Amino acid sequence: MAEKKQQSSAPAKDDNKITTRAANYSEWYQDIVYRAGLAENSDVRGCMVIKPNGYAIWENMQKALDGLFKATGHVNAYFPLFIPKSFFSKEEQMAEGFAKECAVVTHYRLKSIPGQGVVVDPEAKLEEELIVRPTSETIIWNTYRNWIQSYRDLPLLINQWCNVVRWEMRTRLFLRTAEFLWQEGHTAHATQQEAEAETLQMVRVYQKFAEEWMAMPVIVGPKSEGQKFPGAIYTLCIEAMMQDGKALQAGTSHFLGQNFAKAFDVTFQNTEGKREHAWATSWGVSTRMIGGLIMTHSDDNGLVIPPRLAPTHVLICPMGRTDEERAPAIAAAEKLAAELRALPREDFFGFQPISVKLDLDFKNSPGFRFAEGELKGIPVRVELGPKDLEKQACVVARRDIPGKEGKTMGVPLTEAASRISNLLREIQANLYNRAKTFRDANIRSADSYEQFKEMIEQPGFIWAHWDGTRETEDKISEETKATIRCIPFDRPLEEGTCMVTGNPSQGRVLFARSY
Repeated sequence: MAEKKQQSSAPAKDDNKITTRAANYSEWYQDIVYRAGLAENSDVRGCMVIKPNGYAIWENMQKALDGLFKATGHVNAYFPLFIPKSFFSKEEQMAEGFAKECAVVTHYRLKSIPGQGVVVDPEAKLEEELIVRPTSETIIWNTYRNWIQSYRDLPLLINQWCNVVRWEMRTRLFLRTAEFLWQEGHTAHATQQEAEAETLQMVRVYQKFAEEWMAMPVIVGPKSEGQKFPGAIYTLCIEAMMQDGKALQAGTSHFLGQNFAKAFDVTFQNTEGKREHAWATSWGVSTRMIGGLIMTHSDDNGLVIPPRLAPTHVLICPMGRTDEERAPAIAAAEKLAAELRALPREDFFGFQPISVKLDLDFKNSPGFRFAEGELKGIPVRVELGPKDLEKQACVVARRDIPGKEGKTMGVPLTEAASRISNLLREIQANLYNRAKTFRDANIRSADSYEQFKEMIEQPGFIWAHWDGTRETEDKISEETKATIRCIPFDRPLEEGTCMVTGNPSQGRVLFARSY
């Protein structure tokens, strides 16, 4: 399955400057990913190498999400990477939905032939091809058949952290890759009501994570029929607006009804002694969230990471021209670092110490060192030079406000630790409020299809009336490249007429172009 990569592993630029968002948003995004050391392309088409800086963010996302899952009663398990092809035939909607994206294993052995090198052994053909999992509903529900016998076995609340493969043709690091990391929850319930409550609960968990950890405001509600997950009765989602006005589907939660239980004959004995099929949900978020974080908060100086997900919270830069000047600055930096790490552990920081890094790179200028910290998105920088130490003070710079406006001069060293702790909370809130203000300012309403076509050429989301039919939804998508992103739970109830057909509409839905 290995293919030679189609693009280089780094931007083709002669300098280290980041392309501005205004000049080329796509190049800006790629520059951030590469120059902040988050990820790079590999020699397998569409597959990425997640570098330590990027993986550290994913680890923090995992910790936060895993805590939220366990707080709602879920436990982790692991299921096979390979799925028998016949399993997909049992759920036709899913088979149809993923057929064009599946990677298929057909043989189990290689052999070496002189003059030809290593080749696939034609005699090692599998009796049944194996699908490299694009998602795990089929293999998991086949397993649940053995786990579920009685109502006492329910609810079954399982989550899996793993990789999946979807053979995407057009890829972009983090946002759309052939292989990506994610979590997928798969739950079984005794009643429809319990399963639907689970579906709603988990999309709200995703909303909480997006807004409280990622500082990324989201809109919550069901997908349209044309956008729902293959095999689902309905799909709930969280949708976010990126800085270019495009939508990002950041997480989904699916009510699967009894489709998979019937396909894999998963039944249980109810309280009345009768056998019935279980009710199912599935839900997931992926490393696409890192792409969302980048495009929600970052600027032309580099990455911006919300403090609750930052691998390093504080960068301390002692300065001095000579060893004699540097020694007291280093000592003061080490003392401040110890004070920060010793602060009481709180929920905001995941009950972990504040993460502090000392920058002792005296080979480069202070300006270069500051820029490197900004590029990597470290939320707070502390500058400690000889003149600061004369006043027993330091300079504190916040990453969310670049330049002089984000610097506080003369912060007493005796107060620095507590003030930095409070500043991290302030940065988190500011990032969320700024992103929400931007999003709300870029949502407009269209009252006619012509107006809609004009508006969709500008960044942002559009409220518009739709008659609820798949035919109209497909027509709009084909003609404008915009899709129904969400039918928000909190949308205003406003009867009207469809902007395309003139047929009755029960309310406006949210349209946008998307990633």
